[in-house]
Amino acid sequence: MARKSPLEDPETAAFAWARYRRIMRFMLLVTVGVVALALAVLYDGDSEASVHYYIAIALGIGFTMLLASALMGLVFLSAGTGHDDSIED
Repeated sequence: MARKSPLEDPETAAFAWARYRRIMRFMLLVTVGVVALALAVLYDGDSEASVHYYIAIALGIGFTMLLASALMGLVFLSAGTGHDDSIED
């Protein structure tokens, strides 16, 4: 029988998920800043690029950064609570 995961304890789970949400809020702010910086660097008033180009850049950078931070946050949540240690082969 597998050992109990620390995430089954409500207090541990609440703390871990609060930390995950805090990481995601921070990464959302970082992502908005990076997208704004990328658009500012790439915008050239004389360019023939359409608005669709800038929308695609913003969505691509934004979704990539948020997906990467969500997945890494889940890795930190799992490893930080000891959930990984409760798995037996």
